[in-house]
Amino acid sequence: MRHTFPSKLTIGIFDHLDDDGRDIAQQYSDRLTLAETCDRLGFYAYHLAEHHCTPHGRGASSNLFLSSVAQRTRQLRVGPLVMLLSLCHPLRAFEEICTLDQLSGGRLELGIGRGSLPIELSYFGIGADAVPERYFEACEILMKAMKGGTLSYRGYHFELNNVPLTLRPHQRPHPPTWIATNRPESAAWAAANGASIACQGPASVVRKITDAFRSERVHNTGADDPVPFLGLLRMVVVGRSAAHAHSLAAPAYGRWIKNFKFLYDLNSIAVPPNLPLTLDAAIESELCVVGTAALVRRALLEQLEEAGANYLLCQLAFGDLPLEASQYTALAIQSVLMDLS
Repeated sequence: MRHTFPSKLTIGIFDHLDDDGRDIAQQYSDRLTLAETCDRLGFYAYHLAEHHCTPHGRGASSNLFLSSVAQRTRQLRVGPLVMLLSLCHPLRAFEEICTLDQLSGGRLELGIGRGSLPIELSYFGIGADAVPERYFEACEILMKAMKGGTLSYRGYHFELNNVPLTLRPHQRPHPPTWIATNRPESAAWAAANGASIACQGPASVVRKITDAFRSERVHNTGADDPVPFLGLLRMVVVGRSAAHAHSLAAPAYGRWIKNFKFLYDLNSIAVPPNLPLTLDAAIESELCVVGTAALVRRALLEQLEEAGANYLLCQLAFGDLPLEASQYTALAIQSVLMDLS
């Protein structure tokens, strides 16, 4: 099965699966219910972050969780955003990717990356200096493995000798690939290699990234080649009124920030200087969009246009936001999907 990209604006969901303060099994159950809701409403994909040893991410084994999402849904595509290739052996990564793509019937969206916080990798004995080269080698091995046959590779970190590849992904030549980036040079690499991108930040800043992507793509593709996704990430809460939406989002964002900062505070690491510490700051910086359905719809479409993005990554669940609130927002977002169909 060969994957083709939609030709219009598309909407998916992104999740950190951060600690909501309740029993972890119940949180998993609620997320699966939310995934079912988004599947019925016509969302494109469910993307899950991978974090370790932190309440910022309870989806440490992202492919395992996504296999459950795949079994509970019919059309919703699934994928890690991103799978930390710096952390695992690339042969094991390849086997997990093949398994998930086959279990989902070819619905895998494969995000790959090195990891955003080195301390998480250090808990596994991987030093920050080794990460770039490990990631580069793992990417090379993974792309070679997608071609099938027998795999051999000799690098500084990995060596494989005539390994028989008995698994293969469902999608050919391989599942669609993604990287998360806020740098124009990385976007240019993605364009040159046929990968989609996921970005966050003010729309005016993201526009520099999507412009770099499109500029590079002109030199590397034909006029009829499908356009990959240029994703814009936004945390979204819709309420019955602006005040209601704010009353839901404020405590949920406060808990999300606490989860985000956990490893930074524990290890006396300075948080990113552009991290909004309050909901109002998050709204001002365009990380969050909060309000009535009409306000949220207008703001999202304006930001997508300014950012030059064709894919909206909605973070519908974060912190201790109740499941019902996330489902209400998902239903409101559906009206945007209907307008775009």
